[in-house]
Amino acid sequence: MLGTWNFLKKAGGDMVADSREIRVLHTSDWHIGRMLFGKKRYKEHEAFLKWLVTTIREREVEVLLVAGDIFDTNTPSNRAQQIYYRFLFEVAATGCRHVVVTGGNHDSPTFLNAPRELLRALNIYVVGSACDDPSEEVLVLRGLDGEPEMVVCAVPYLRDRDVRQAEAGEDSATKQQRLLNGIREHYEAVAQVAETRVTEAGRRVPVVAMGHLFTEGGEVTEGDGVRELYIGSLAQVAPGSFPAVFDYVALGHLHRAQEVKEVAARYSGAPLAMGFGEANRKKSVTLLTFANEAATPGVELVEVPVYQRLARVAGGWESISRQLSELCRSGQSVWLDVVYNGSELMGDLRERLEETVTGSALEILRITNTRATREMLALSAVDETLDILKVDDVFERCLNANQVLDDQREELINTYREAVVSLEEDDIRAE
Repeated sequence: MLGTWNFLKKAGGDMVADSREIRVLHTSDWHIGRMLFGKKRYKEHEAFLKWLVTTIREREVEVLLVAGDIFDTNTPSNRAQQIYYRFLFEVAATGCRHVVVTGGNHDSPTFLNAPRELLRALNIYVVGSACDDPSEEVLVLRGLDGEPEMVVCAVPYLRDRDVRQAEAGEDSATKQQRLLNGIREHYEAVAQVAETRVTEAGRRVPVVAMGHLFTEGGEVTEGDGVRELYIGSLAQVAPGSFPAVFDYVALGHLHRAQEVKEVAARYSGAPLAMGFGEANRKKSVTLLTFANEAATPGVELVEVPVYQRLARVAGGWESISRQLSELCRSGQSVWLDVVYNGSELMGDLRERLEETVTGSALEILRITNTRATREMLALSAVDETLDILKVDDVFERCLNANQVLDDQREELINTYREAVVSLEEDDIRAE
């Protein structure tokens, strides 16, 4: 064990750090229970969390931060719950002294918070939803000697109602600005409490904030499942909204691992490829090392193994056939997204594909025939279905079908999204 962040007094009262370190592992967006075009992914999640426990033990991690979207839905299945609680039990048996879990937009605050008093006995802290008192989101983590070693501002996903009071007659731009103001003010409030806790500690300790939101300049990948958070837009938060007292901000929501420009903040990204657009993207968790008096931690991306290979195969028939043959010879289990964009009109595309992969470890999850006509799509088995469309995609098709003019679309889309968010908020309140 590397020990805790500790400081000794010089003559004259200045604080200096000894050579000990704190290792913190930042992860998020597990989405336990998520399916990919009807395929359950429990085995992948079990394998990932088993690997995570091993990594925590081998890397001597002392603090684990999970920044939201633990589950894929607010009503997780029994198996999803079993996977989650088994992991918490196993990680508590490692040398990791503290686990902090915050809720994401996919999570049920009530469900996450229900066992939090019991989990706290294991030094597992859960903040499922925003607290009325900002101090309840500020945790002082203590070392083996009982002294403070880190302050964590465990800010969960901030729902619209948490930071903004709706007013009649507001337009979309006003709602958006008031929402962003509310998010910034919330972080300022917890930062003030954090500064007080550091002063009370009587020594310099790192201050880490958590969040589940979309920052300006954040990058997403086609088909990665990132859901719009607020009415009207993604409500992208400016990096300057994070107070300077934070030595690091551990973010969740975006599924691609990435830095946030201008501040010491990162998205750890989802540990599993969330869609075929991420098929060739490496996944990781973020290992932080706070050493000596350095305000900014050392950062290492620890690559997550691939537990189920995904592949997108695209082109004309000859190209697709060749690619599938190569994948068959690999002997690996591969889930496939096939995109046919050849010039030949192929009404028997599905039959040809199934014949090609029969007897192999390949499984086709989606087929897109870009050459087929609308009538052909309706007669064949390659048409789009609701399970592969986003909610906004369905509404977009309604607008197209009714030939709604471009200058009318923005307001209609904003109104539609407001209705969707309102329904989701009603579901949370009904818990």
